[in-house]
Amino acid sequence: MNASIPALAQRFRAFLPVVVDVETGGFDPKRDALLEIAAVFLRLDENGRLHRANTRAWHVTPFPGGRLNPASLSYTGIDPYHPFREASPEKETLESLFQEVRREVRDAACKRAILVGHNAAFDLAFINAAAKRCGIRRNPFHPFSTFDTVTLAGVAYGQTVLARAVEAAGLAWDNNEAHSAVYDAGCTAELFCTIVNSWPTAHRPAPADR
Repeated sequence: MNASIPALAQRFRAFLPVVVDVETGGFDPKRDALLEIAAVFLRLDENGRLHRANTRAWHVTPFPGGRLNPASLSYTGIDPYHPFREASPEKETLESLFQEVRREVRDAACKRAILVGHNAAFDLAFINAAAKRCGIRRNPFHPFSTFDTVTLAGVAYGQTVLARAVEAAGLAWDNNEAHSAVYDAGCTAELFCTIVNSWPTAHRPAPADR
């Protein structure tokens, strides 16, 4: 990489942005089931532009007693007990996700991951609640800070709905693919990268970082 282009760790103050989308059985992270997780990892190219790299995704088995709201299942089209779903228990899923995130953090010379999402507080709340439920203490994500593409797209394009924000950014949107964790995470990643790449930045370190 060109020496004048900051590394990913420098671009976001030693935080590694990881785009995450979850699909769930409702809106309550403590009581409703976590059903899908997708994570998109990002890279800076030799020109300092941010791009999607690899994507990882998991189907999750509802935790015992986890609620499944019929309206939520109708919205996402998920059948939690479909025989070909190949879902994994929450703990196994989170351990796999966290292992990959920690590896990416280490490889990028970052200190911690920061979740990027559309309505990011929702995704982070479900990740944090599931980790607590499973007794997992080492969570690689910042416990409350996020990059929310709702806010970023509202500033950049005047749009806050994911589909409209994606189209306002000049990107493709397919309603038939929407509401799966993989598709929504991918579109959110493209949206985030487009906004970041269009933002003029001198990459000057903050006083506390000098």
